[in-house]
Amino acid sequence: MSDVSMEKLVSLAKRRGFIYPGSEIYGGLAGTWDYGHYGSLLAYNIKDLWWKHFVEERDDNFAMTTPTLMSEAVWQASGHLDGFADPLIECNKCKHRFRGDQLEDKKKCPDCGGKLGEEKAFNLMLPVQLGSVEGKSNTAYLRGELAQGMFVNFKNTLDTLRPKLPFGLAQIGRAYRNEISPRDFLFRVREFDLMEFEYFVKEADWEKYFEMWKKEMWKWIERVGIKKNMVSELEVPEKDRAHYSKRTVDFEFDYPFGTKELYGLAYRTDYDLKKHAKASGLDLTYSDEEGNKFIPHVVEPTFGHGRTILAVMLSAYNEDKERVWLSFKPEVAPIKVAVFPLLRNKPELVEKADEIYKSVKSYIPNTLWDDNGNVGKRYRRQDEIGTPLCITIDFETLEDKAVTVRDRDSMAQQRVKLDELENYLKKKLNG
Repeated sequence: MSDVSMEKLVSLAKRRGFIYPGSEIYGGLAGTWDYGHYGSLLAYNIKDLWWKHFVEERDDNFAMTTPTLMSEAVWQASGHLDGFADPLIECNKCKHRFRGDQLEDKKKCPDCGGKLGEEKAFNLMLPVQLGSVEGKSNTAYLRGELAQGMFVNFKNTLDTLRPKLPFGLAQIGRAYRNEISPRDFLFRVREFDLMEFEYFVKEADWEKYFEMWKKEMWKWIERVGIKKNMVSELEVPEKDRAHYSKRTVDFEFDYPFGTKELYGLAYRTDYDLKKHAKASGLDLTYSDEEGNKFIPHVVEPTFGHGRTILAVMLSAYNEDKERVWLSFKPEVAPIKVAVFPLLRNKPELVEKADEIYKSVKSYIPNTLWDDNGNVGKRYRRQDEIGTPLCITIDFETLEDKAVTVRDRDSMAQQRVKLDELENYLKKKLNG
């Protein structure tokens, strides 16, 4: 398990403007979280890095963006209205609801001690009533996964891009699940972002590409800054797989509350495209160069964005007697560089520091100005938000045209000439 307690991480996340409880001033809403300034920057940086890793640096994945609202017919065809459910148990006394697979004792309520009712299947889809005429509405659903948006656009993709197999459709976006009992901070929530793609292959090739994407997912784990020794693979047994999956491997992370799913890699066969072809009446076959027509099979890597943020923060958390610091990889760190004037009440220092700050910000946009408190307090504050490098402008700077650059992880300080500063910073951040 992680050495970091959830209490410490949640406290740091709120204190430093990463993550707040949703609707907090009204008592909160379970399963929702708001991202503050630094949390938003971290979240966007992770998305940008994922997109770079799996789309921009490849030639076989194409971009897709689809709505969070989708027709009821989509979810009926995909099987989600019948098979997308968790086991629900309700207390006969206090009426609290629990997931059956998370209870050790399915007879006694853990909250009030009352008798629990029978286990039932609880559908996780969130319905929405559409329509402007009172009493007349159409049911749509907030999507529970991104995949169906790619599947219903498969024909459009073939018609417009004419891609050759294998190829993928990638998307980052919001999804919703009517969780029975949201818990464990960002781990199990009702509204969240997913990063995933559907990779279309010939049936005979699915095992090859399944292994290929498994290796690529490990590369991503290392690149984003999740500790590899805290991640393990789990071959999901048939009884626990989703209704569309013939094989699933979960990447599990050692959270403080247990070893649980971080990412998933599923072989969805041709299940979805066949279902939509039958329900819509459209031809969703692919024609290869030899003129053979067939419905491709699908390998699906899925990445929970919130769970990634949680795993990255837990992996980066460090603490000793002197300080707490988040050792983010520079690519995802909310702030890359902080610039300090040694004293805020000395105009000549502030003026020079402002000049250097504007210069650094021109080539490292995520640069922060900080003149609040003494330098030691500024270092500790920047350590807690994970800033890799801090620059201090002192009286010597006015004479020797050099600044002190302090490294977050080692706390080592180095004097760097101003005319060498840009190359030095870029090398440190990109190294």
